[in-house]
Amino acid sequence: MESDNGSPQQAIMNAWTVKQISANIMRLNLTQKSSPGSTIDEQFQKLLVDSQRVTPERMQSLIEKSGGSQEEFEHLLLKEGSLTVDQAAVLKAFAHNWHFVNLDIEPVTTAVMQLLPQTVAQTQGALVFKQGDDGTHVALLHPERGAFRRLLQKKFRGGIHYSLATKQSLHNAIAKYDISFEERFTALQNRAAKGHSGDAKDEPVIALVDMMLQHALRSGASDVHIEPQAKEAIVRERVDGLLRTTAHIPKNVHAHMVLRLKVMANLATDEHAIPQDGKLSYIGEGTKIDVRLSVVPTTRGEKVVLRLLVGSDEVLPLDALGLGLKDQEMLRSEMKRSWGMILVTGPTGSGKTTTLYTIMRQLQSEAINISTIEDPVEYELPGANQIQVNDKVGLTFASGLRSIVRQDPNIILVGEIRDHETASIAVDSAMTGHLVLSTLHTNDAPTAVPRLIDMGIEPFLIASTVNVVIAQRLVRKICIHCRESLDVNHETLASICPPDILPRINKDGSSVRLYRGKGCNVCHGSGFKGRIGIYEIVLIDTDIRALILQRASADTIHKLVQDRGGKSMLDDGITKALQGITTLQDVLRVIRS
Repeated sequence: MESDNGSPQQAIMNAWTVKQISANIMRLNLTQKSSPGSTIDEQFQKLLVDSQRVTPERMQSLIEKSGGSQEEFEHLLLKEGSLTVDQAAVLKAFAHNWHFVNLDIEPVTTAVMQLLPQTVAQTQGALVFKQGDDGTHVALLHPERGAFRRLLQKKFRGGIHYSLATKQSLHNAIAKYDISFEERFTALQNRAAKGHSGDAKDEPVIALVDMMLQHALRSGASDVHIEPQAKEAIVRERVDGLLRTTAHIPKNVHAHMVLRLKVMANLATDEHAIPQDGKLSYIGEGTKIDVRLSVVPTTRGEKVVLRLLVGSDEVLPLDALGLGLKDQEMLRSEMKRSWGMILVTGPTGSGKTTTLYTIMRQLQSEAINISTIEDPVEYELPGANQIQVNDKVGLTFASGLRSIVRQDPNIILVGEIRDHETASIAVDSAMTGHLVLSTLHTNDAPTAVPRLIDMGIEPFLIASTVNVVIAQRLVRKICIHCRESLDVNHETLASICPPDILPRINKDGSSVRLYRGKGCNVCHGSGFKGRIGIYEIVLIDTDIRALILQRASADTIHKLVQDRGGKSMLDDGITKALQGITTLQDVLRVIRS
């Protein structure tokens, strides 16, 4: 589709300014919606079958379910867990002879990225990541859109090279080089502090909340804390398990932002003396996220914590979770059982739900019925019947689970076993031909047994129904782009490790090779990028069942597991530290916290 002088493309070409770009991009989007891009990519489809990633029969089923939509087709493909987001992008690029670029590792500079206005980057999924003698290199989410490519060709004039990028890596790059965030955030604060509102849709406080959520989403934050201090409030984001300050807010603006969030979550706006919990939805970067909101009164004002529940199209294979080969084989064997319980234990934020969903997505098929009861429903599972707990109307874990067992399920997921009633129904379900997956809050795997006994479950029922217990924590992964090794002598190691742990790492007093991240642009100078699990897995076999029937302590069960060569979470963490996956300090921080 060539551009005429009066076309949307030419209009944008004549006005590459932030002020005018939005309306022009909207016209271009409307034009693109009528293009034939909604049909499924046949070259990509053929490569998936030829590479044996998808069987011809499964391919036909995906095409029918997608209704001819390429976007829905890719969504369903990733939900199946046949390949990761990056693998799908590489295959798609190969099918069309495109280049593929991972913007998480590409050394992009702010000056180069700003060759395209940020509005264009966000709305069109395009980012300039390199410019040199050979021309301009642009990363695109949709290289197949010829109209936009021709528009870029006219803007940059010389040679231009297009590469396919994933949505997440492009958003990460925008967040990393968004140097105007602080400036724009401060400007909005000043407007809000002066009481300037203007048009209702351009209310500064509304814009501030949107900008805060958008920045958190781009940064990959799991939580956002808005904390009142003596003279101001601060905004902190939790990324890779640790909090970092991202903004400072005047006290009066803080009050307005809290009010705005209460309105969004349908909370009482005139109540400031008691805690309140709510939920809201937010659409940013083309992604809809659910947000859990908690407001508590403090001596300096109301503190707000937002938990961002970002559903992912990508299904992690078991090996991507950080499980060893032996543990993967054992877990796959246990997953094939048609009854019993698989329990995952650990504190809040340790990745328990991700592990359970990874297991369920490996198990799901058209031939089985999966039902879940959760609080909240954190991930979408196509084909499953997912129920959200609602205490206000009496829909608890126990009552929901009681209803689920009358729905002819094969697999049941219970978000958390909290009390005797839920535990009792879950155990009964596991005994009567259902595979039950659930979580417990315990420090390690063996402690799950006395925890269930404390809830009033008889030992013989636990021994008869529990198949395997997985305990886990999340540790930060060393950034592979700035990782370096160092030989640590015994004295230095002794200053890092508690005396009871030192022999597990160094028995003969020689030097040990450890790893760390120096800090680079990719990891924002932290030396870490992403997180991975460390695990302790206890298979409930004949010997352990005998101990359970004797009401043996967690220590006794743990000793038996260790005597037979089983790994604790600490052992698994030390192994990953010696392999250069994480640091010894981070393993100790997580285990001892």
